[in-house]
Amino acid sequence: MSIATHLAARALIRLSGEDVAGFLQGLVTNDTRALAEGRPVWAALLTAQGKAQWDFLLWPDGADVLVDCEATQADALARRLTLYRLRRPITIARDDSLAVHWRPDVAQDDAMAGFADPRLPGLGCRWLAPAIGTETADLAWRPWRLGHGVPEGIDELGTDKTLWLEANAVELHGVSFTKGCYVGQENTARMNWRQKVNRRLVVCEVEADPGDAARAWYPDLGLAVAPVRVEQMRGGAAVKLGGVEARPIVPAWLAHAIAEEQPA
Repeated sequence: MSIATHLAARALIRLSGEDVAGFLQGLVTNDTRALAEGRPVWAALLTAQGKAQWDFLLWPDGADVLVDCEATQADALARRLTLYRLRRPITIARDDSLAVHWRPDVAQDDAMAGFADPRLPGLGCRWLAPAIGTETADLAWRPWRLGHGVPEGIDELGTDKTLWLEANAVELHGVSFTKGCYVGQENTARMNWRQKVNRRLVVCEVEADPGDAARAWYPDLGLAVAPVRVEQMRGGAAVKLGGVEARPIVPAWLAHAIAEEQPA
């Protein structure tokens, strides 16, 4: 029996025209020069203060770049990119000819098998291809992703609420400190050099609704995504989120940073 792989909650925006990678280089958090066939990068478009507005994966497609983003945010993101375009001869439009696919297997680095998620190999394989059939993998993807401690999307990161380094951008390979300027770069670089990431956006085990203390709550999974101060996560003790007891999940990829960072 075939297993559904299509992530219907994701959509693609195609950028085509004159030097689209260079255009994005001055906007997004990651280095578009790292794009290569089958090697997407995770990045974000930030506010001037360095807070996340949208996160997404970038895929090269010849001279074009495809933005793998939340389907509900595709139109808003395309409009924002169009504002930044100014008079550049670049076309920015949703591309429904391809779909985002995922499966939890270890990546085989083959176009037919998928490529490792650039954030974390444990997230599985990802690739772009036409959608087939009506079944989707969205219900499997969310618990898999949260089980690996990786937040994404405006429901979890918020809009203009989370500083990009608080979203674990360094550990999940979503930021470059050598690429040069981009929107929100100054504050992001300052936080990195001063090692002042005092809070982290993490997945927490909860038994009730933590309310506004969490960015998102998934009662069916017993999980919430919330910003938690670093010093509260050391030692593995439970914390309070809006009066609800919560236990932050600190995966191995984040544990080293939590141990090293010093609270303000």
